[in-house]
Parts: sequence; structure tokens; C-alpha cells
Amino acid sequence: MPKDLTPAAFNILLCLASGSMHGYAIIQNVKNSTEGRVKLNPGTLYSTIKKLLETGLIAESEIRPEDDDERRRYYALTSIGRKVVQAEAQHLERLVKQARSVKLLKGTA
Repeated sequence: MPKDLTPAAFNILLCLASGSMHGYAIIQNVKNSTEGRVKLNPGTLYSTIKKLLETGLIAESEIRPEDDDERRRYYALTSIGRKVVQAEAQHLERLVKQARSVKLLKGTA
């Protein structure tokens, strides 16, 4: 399990939590889900995907639409990848709670 999950890796894993996708779909999904605040360029995407594949957090998926271009590679979250993204989301949630407790964020607790 990686010690430091980069923002790009977290966003890719989070995106794949909803199902398998190919590279361009991941780029679009991350852009849309972050309202344009995170834009993955192809270099970042594919270098991060390579690392995620090597660490076993994602795997190439055999599931694909029938009429899809067969050159596309689809990626899916592995069970360990799901655990890692859940743990990272919980970690980020604790950090937000901490920031609220010292009144750094609006809607403080």
C-alpha cells in the first residue's frame, strides 16, 4: 500500500470507484467531478496509471462496451485500491474536521 497518495492518484481511484473507465473518460470524469479545479493531462494520467497498476491498486479491465474501440484500455479499481481510496477519503475528512475545529473553514463545528 502506498504511503503517499498523490492528488492525481486519489482522483483517479475515486473516479474508478464508480466503475471501469478508459483514460480519456477518467480525464473528463475528474474534470467534471471537481468542477474544473483538477485537470489531468495525459502525461500525468498515464504515469499515475502505470504506478497504480504496478502497486496493484488498479487493474486493466476486460469489461467494455460492445461497440467500443478495441484499442482503448479500461481500468478498474482492485479490492485493495478500494480500501486505499476509502482510507484516504477518511483521512481527508479528519483533516477537514481538524481545520473546522480551529475555525479555518466556514461552517465551523
